Amino acid sequence: MTAWRRLVLAMVCGVAVASIYAAQPVLEPMGHDLGVPPGLTGWIVAAGQFGYLAGLVLLVPLGDVVDRRRLIAAHLVMAAAGMTLTASASASWVAFSGLAAAGMFAVVVQTAVAYAASVSVPAERGRNIGVVTAGVVVGILGARAVSGALAEAWGWRSVYAVLAVLSLALAALVLLVLPPEERRSRPTGNGRAVSSLGGLFGQRLFLSRGLIAFFLFASFGTLWSGLSLPLTDAPWQLGESQIGLFGFVGLAGALGAARAGRWADAGRAAPVTGLALALLILAWAAIAQLPWSLWMPIVGIVLLDFAVQAVHVSNQHLLTTAHPDRISSVIGAYMVFYSLGSALGAATTTAVYAAHGWTGSSLLGAGFAACALAVWAADRRLSRCGPNGSARRPLSWNASVAPQASVPPSSNSSSQQSS
Repeated sequence: MTAWRRLVLAMVCGVAVASIYAAQPVLEPMGHDLGVPPGLTGWIVAAGQFGYLAGLVLLVPLGDVVDRRRLIAAHLVMAAAGMTLTASASASWVAFSGLAAAGMFAVVVQTAVAYAASVSVPAERGRNIGVVTAGVVVGILGARAVSGALAEAWGWRSVYAVLAVLSLALAALVLLVLPPEERRSRPTGNGRAVSSLGGLFGQRLFLSRGLIAFFLFASFGTLWSGLSLPLTDAPWQLGESQIGLFGFVGLAGALGAARAGRWADAGRAAPVTGLALALLILAWAAIAQLPWSLWMPIVGIVLLDFAVQAVHVSNQHLLTTAHPDRISSVIGAYMVFYSLGSALGAATTTAVYAAHGWTGSSLLGAGFAACALAVWAADRRLSRCGPNGSARRPLSWNASVAPQASVPPSSNSSSQQSS
């Protein structure tokens, strides 16, 4: 994994996830043009989210069956087709179909992360995952600002046209730059890969990290789905372009957390998770000052995005280390928690803000963070209570392979023991 290859995968993630979130700043003109009533414009974003959930279950496990490099390119082409359909839509149902298709194939993000993990040597796995997933945050936060600027200049359709062109260009670049994978084990059928997802939910490591992700991204969604409400209200009354700049504030913290991958490589993923979740709660204390100050919330946003990304990278490092034989499946199942948590935060923050103002939304976000910290603390306690300390082995790469140093990290016995 050279720096150039990591950059290509990060760009893939950024463009793919932008296809889901690009509609948020342009809902009003998009709904007006397509004849969608104002009360139903939220379904424009929801269409992509529903497609994304379907892709997590049906498409991501394919990465454990076929060459992930070719799969990344194919998914980018299909996502481009969905965005092209959206950009050219003259009726709402056509746009919804295109958005759902683009969202479904936006799960190329998880295939890209799985590829990065599978081709990395153990000592660099966390670092590579950290850099690649940084592209996801760039796509989520940057899409708000960039799509707003494009829509003002050339209309909302230009947003999806540009994303389609970028997706096609990246598909060609992936085939040129990335080397094919060297499979360490014989792949199974996709049906078996999908059916095996259920077994993951009975494993402590996967369930605890999934629940942490659920509450983590509920806290994340509480901020970014509700932030525009107090900013457009008194005393600030900011415009859409000014609000979009807050996305760049979040990027500073999220990109800084790429360092979390190196900490995970050093075997510190578990303590880093606890410290980052405590920092997340502290960040909400600063963000809650938004009705009276802008500078304190800006500091809080940087801290929040740093904490979220640090935990997210640590989670993926631990799970891909524990399940090297089915990386795509485990990442796809893990991201279901991410999607559900994000949806919960987005759905609740507006209702709480209407009833209790930004103080209520801030308490909600901090509460989600506290729940994630409680899950982490409970998991650490269970780890210490395990027989002969065996339950602690998934907490780092060295711990998971130390008792069997001669066994390759991809062996089934190591994976099961780590689980």
